[in-house]
Amino acid sequence: MLYRAFLGLVDRLPLPSLRVQRWIAFAVILSQAGITVTGSVVRVTASGLGCPTWPQCFPGSFTPVGVSEVAVVHQAVEFGNRMLTFVVSLFAGLIVLAVLRARRRREVRIYAWLMPGGTVAQAVIGGITVLTGLLWWTVAIHLLVSMVMVWLATVLYAKIGEPDDGIEAVQAPAPLRWLTGLSGVALAATLIAGTLVTGAGPHAGDKSIDRPVARLEVEIVTLVHLHSQLLVGYLALLIGLGFGLFAVGVGPAVRTRLFTLIGIVCAQGLIGIVQYFTDVPAVLVICHVAGAAACTAATAALWASLRTREQVAAHLPTATSAA
Repeated sequence: MLYRAFLGLVDRLPLPSLRVQRWIAFAVILSQAGITVTGSVVRVTASGLGCPTWPQCFPGSFTPVGVSEVAVVHQAVEFGNRMLTFVVSLFAGLIVLAVLRARRRREVRIYAWLMPGGTVAQAVIGGITVLTGLLWWTVAIHLLVSMVMVWLATVLYAKIGEPDDGIEAVQAPAPLRWLTGLSGVALAATLIAGTLVTGAGPHAGDKSIDRPVARLEVEIVTLVHLHSQLLVGYLALLIGLGFGLFAVGVGPAVRTRLFTLIGIVCAQGLIGIVQYFTDVPAVLVICHVAGAAACTAATAALWASLRTREQVAAHLPTATSAA
């Protein structure tokens, strides 16, 4: 009953054009990726406990409080990151309203509803991360869920651009689509290994002497080698996939996505190498997290482009049928 009433209110909104829907969906991708990047800023500036509790910033206050125990800059950075959650929630809500008002197909509506649902889940995970004192595995889960949200938002963008009354069009044979899915698995493994490197690395998110942040007690060089080897495997899969896609003669849209993805992965690997040999400077950590989001979005875009929906061409009457 409440949902029907909600739909009734939605129907009173202006009808969004396809262009408006795609712009909102693109903003969803940027906001989901952007808050991941600002989260890395929180970590490298040791501001993870700038607001030491959740959902309030300090006990009895949702905003920063002038206390000597927590530096003002740490409070500002952490509180600012929390405020960006409202921006993410805004675009997540707008995309739901847009696809409901436009009466898009069920698949699009499901992906749209995942945006606010995932945002709420991320807020809760972020709260757990703060309340547990930035335990490395909670930080890892927080980042990985963000990457999942970036993936889903990218697929949503692709689905919105497809006609609801179209028919399914397969752009590549099944083995190549499976290989693309396998590259997504390789990406996931690489991201997980990356969070382990972070868990054992120098940027714990807080530098409190009284309550030191628990770290992953594993030799970081070993984890770095694991992470880099998985990245090489991921890149090798993409190159092999590229040869296969070119052999079957895929369209320019798929080729563009493939070249873009390989370029991003190579750049990400270069950033990682420079990080390793320069003692992990903060600015490169931020760039690396942004690169991880870019790799995730580009892989999702490639995966979505291999199975699409195409508009059915209208059959014009021939001279014989007209007669």
